Amino acid sequence: MKVIRVVAIALTVGTSMGSAAMADGFKDCTKLDKASWKPASEAEAKAKALGYEVRRSKIEGSCYEVYGVKEGKLYELFYSPEDLSLKHTIAK
Repeated sequence: MKVIRVVAIALTVGTSMGSAAMADGFKDCTKLDKASWKPASEAEAKAKALGYEVRRSKIEGSCYEVYGVKEGKLYELFYSPEDLSLKHTIAK
């Protein structure tokens, strides 16, 4: 009985850790073809306008992922390359 409980706890912990890792990467912002995307520099400019010090940006799935610092804390901002709307923000 004790072994079953240990296995159940291990599975629960492993599943929740996997979910946390999956939640970190927001990847679905648009279905629009990449040739029609607005420039990534415009997503960076939007983050700067919100008061973030932009460190870098990259493409993550169909999103622009902008890394910025605000009030000493690191954030990941996910913008739609279609209309540059902010889709998701993660505080690190």
